[in-house]
Amino acid sequence: MSRPPLLDLVNVTVEVDGKTVCREVSLAIGEGETHILLGPNGSGKSSLLNAIMGTGPGAVVDGTVTFDGVDVTDADVTERARLGLGISAQHPPALPGVTVRRLAHAMGADDRLAEATEALELDRMIPRDVNVGFSGGEVKRWEVCKLLLQQPLLSLFDEPESGVDLEHVAVVGRAVGRLLATPTPTGRARSALMITHTGFVLDHVTPTRGHLMVDGRLVADGDAREMFDAIRRDGFAA
Repeated sequence: MSRPPLLDLVNVTVEVDGKTVCREVSLAIGEGETHILLGPNGSGKSSLLNAIMGTGPGAVVDGTVTFDGVDVTDADVTERARLGLGISAQHPPALPGVTVRRLAHAMGADDRLAEATEALELDRMIPRDVNVGFSGGEVKRWEVCKLLLQQPLLSLFDEPESGVDLEHVAVVGRAVGRLLATPTPTGRARSALMITHTGFVLDHVTPTRGHLMVDGRLVADGDAREMFDAIRRDGFAA
C-alpha cells in the first residue's frame, strides 16, 4: 500500500477579511517531495501558505488540512509547528527585545545556531533583535535560517530568494537545498511547498511537481521546471 500524503489539502477555501482568496484547493504532498507553487501576484499563493501554517490573516473556512495524519484545519500555529510544519514568510514581523540567540534557545536550537547563521552569512546578527534594523535581504535570509534552526518536517517557503541581492541568492538556495536533503533525526525525508517568481532557487532543489494558481484556484500542474520555463517565455496567460 502507498503511504498517505504528508500534507493533504482537500477542497480548501481561504478567506481574508471576509473575502475569498483561495477556492476549493486540493493538493497532496508526499514525504520527501518538493512542490513549487507558481502564479501571478495577488493569486492567493501567500494566503494559502499562511492558512496552512495557521499564521493568518487568512483562515480556512471550508475543506480540510491534514498534516502527518493529523487534522490541523482548526489547530493553532504552535500545535502545527510542534507537529513539524515551518514557514519562511514573505513579510515577517520584527521582534524587539528578542535576540536571534534568545529565539534559537527558545527553539532548543543552541547547538545549530552557529552553523545555521554561518550558512546564511548572518553570524553578526546573533546578538541583535530579530528583524530589527535588518535589510530586506537579511530578513529573507533570516527566515530561511530560522527553518535551519527549527528543522521542520515540511517547510513552506514564500519567495525565499525574493529581495535577496545576487551575491546571496546562491547562499539562500544552497541553504534551502541542504535543509531539504538532510533527513530528520528519525530518518524521515523532508518535504516542502515553495513559492517562487524568479526561479533561482530551482538551481538548488529537485522539484517533484509544479502547480499554477490563478485567481485563487489551482488551474494546472506538471513538471515544475517546464512550467516555469513556459511562464517565463509566454507569461501566465499561455
